[in-house]
Amino acid sequence: MSMLLAGNPIASGRCSVPLRTAPSPVLGHTRATFTPFVCTSAPRTLRTRKHRARHAFVTKASASVAEAPPPSSAPSAELGPREGIRNIAIIAHVDHGKTTLVDAMLKQAKVFRTNQAVEIRIMDSNDLERERGITILSKNTAVRYKGVKINIIDTPGHADFGGEVERVLNMADGVLLLVDAVEGPMPQTRFVLKKALALNKKVLVVVNKVDRPAARPDWVVEATFDLFVDLGANDEQCDFPVVFASGMGGVAGTDPNALAEDLGPLFECILNEVDPPQVVQQGPLQLLVTNLDYDEHKGRIAIGRVQSGAISKGAPVVFLKPGSPPTSAKVTELFVYDNFARTPVDTVEAGDICAFTGLSAVSIGDTVCQPDALVPLPTIEVEEPTVRMTFSVNASPFAGHEGKFVTSRNLKDRLERELERNLALRVEPGTGAESFEVSGRGALHLGILMENMRREGFEFAVGPPKVITRTDPATGARLEPVEEAIVEVAADHVGGVVDLMAGRRAVMLGMAAGSAGTTRITYRLPTRGLLGLRSAMLTATKGTAVLSTILSGYEPWAGDISTRENGSLTAHETGQVTAYAVESVQQRGRLFARPGDAVYEDQVVGIHQRAGDLKVNVCRKKALTNMRASGKDNTAVLTETIPVTLDYALEYVGEDELVEVTPKNIRIRKNPNIKPKKK
Repeated sequence: MSMLLAGNPIASGRCSVPLRTAPSPVLGHTRATFTPFVCTSAPRTLRTRKHRARHAFVTKASASVAEAPPPSSAPSAELGPREGIRNIAIIAHVDHGKTTLVDAMLKQAKVFRTNQAVEIRIMDSNDLERERGITILSKNTAVRYKGVKINIIDTPGHADFGGEVERVLNMADGVLLLVDAVEGPMPQTRFVLKKALALNKKVLVVVNKVDRPAARPDWVVEATFDLFVDLGANDEQCDFPVVFASGMGGVAGTDPNALAEDLGPLFECILNEVDPPQVVQQGPLQLLVTNLDYDEHKGRIAIGRVQSGAISKGAPVVFLKPGSPPTSAKVTELFVYDNFARTPVDTVEAGDICAFTGLSAVSIGDTVCQPDALVPLPTIEVEEPTVRMTFSVNASPFAGHEGKFVTSRNLKDRLERELERNLALRVEPGTGAESFEVSGRGALHLGILMENMRREGFEFAVGPPKVITRTDPATGARLEPVEEAIVEVAADHVGGVVDLMAGRRAVMLGMAAGSAGTTRITYRLPTRGLLGLRSAMLTATKGTAVLSTILSGYEPWAGDISTRENGSLTAHETGQVTAYAVESVQQRGRLFARPGDAVYEDQVVGIHQRAGDLKVNVCRKKALTNMRASGKDNTAVLTETIPVTLDYALEYVGEDELVEVTPKNIRIRKNPNIKPKKK
């Protein structure tokens, strides 16, 4: 392939490289570095004794992972390539440009008309994704290039939505690993690459945003290679092809200094490097359901890749999980993804990704089979959640005033529906009949669920996030989740970050120069230390810090961590906030409530400037007499209040507080079931 034989040693992805070791600026430990590059057209060979020894160690350590074949219950002798199709997933750290690159691929594949108005980030289809600028749910589309259909799966980049990535990788035969040309590998890059290598997926590295002024593509490729080695990749996996691209500009190439005029080199790399799906074309039907959608008219829509045989419209099928009884159904409608649309078809053969209706009770992880050949595929497994929160019926004085769905039955039904497609979520009964313990990957994971529910008209209360601990079976010790955190901050604010992290039992793993005059600091700290950290860090660094985290494992309990130094200001009585009262109360701290807001007793109305809670009267009115004018309030000088969003409330809420979530307002209140501590 011409694009892989370019003169640039990095671009070829086929390099024989002697190695040396040095402290890594990203990973904080010994790593391998390229020095120098010696390109060959054949796969990279091991030319030095040192490299051979390192390769032998890596291969031995990763044999059970990297060389494991993809799970399948079909006879291997019948497996064969399905030509004309490529199935790829795009994986990356958050904000490294996945969805923007997919936009460019769709446009250049002539999916849209020349005069058609197309929005940016077209794959981010729901309101929350567009508002936050992140991908939350994985989505499917397809383009055609030189007669080959390329099924594309866009995946989330945030660590809290890693469950989406884990399950959709089962549909892909290769992955595009996007890495920012300035930032390089980040925590989520490590997570998604680890999953792809474990499933033995072909990895194509795409160094994106090479048009940024501070781009350093050589360093990024070197750091990505170190990450492959650190994750136990074998020699074949480390021999990855590299494409340099700018998703915003819609250009790509094998040399960062000489990009083509379009994404042609990227498409060529996909066709040449990703193998066609290996399937059983003449066998009985086998399809693993990896995603679910819903339509008001069609009902539940199951999505998956046909692993064996073919699925036809109107055909009777059976779906089941290993060890569970089968359920009979009939396929009523059948679709494939083609040019950013679902196209109805009569039959879908093995190797292609399809969507179908008629199976009203199907769930993610089920295998769809023929009635006369019940051979289930291994079900989908994702990592366990790390954070738990209590969802309960809202019992505040304002309960039922703003929500449409307010009962425990409404809450229970909605959470059970979420379980059908959100594999990383867990729901258990709470301490009472009106509460539920909901567990997820992080506060953002659960926060997105809450935001969707409040927009649907639900009203409820949630407790503070708490980490899920484990017990060491060997020693009986209490273990808690720990995370690797990377903080990129301006050099002027490094001291503030170090002081803040020290109070949360964080261990510094490394410090190195970042891009554009910033400093990158790597920490390992308990997940508990992350609760409330983002707001505190933005305050300490004047909004300049960028924090990225990923779960790294479990370690013994680190002891008590103080996540909030200040107490709360709580309302003394129920009523309406007045400017006259706020003028004096604001001297006690920063307020959440503004004049005109309705508050109730024990509602948190602000942050106390000292430790401990303080009751304040924000509803006090000025007594009117014949000596004073009623318009005196207009001259009151008030400081700006802190807007209470759902994300801010989940960061701020304390152990003895609750967050009241309604379609119109987010409030924080004291938990009436917890008695205040005596001073």
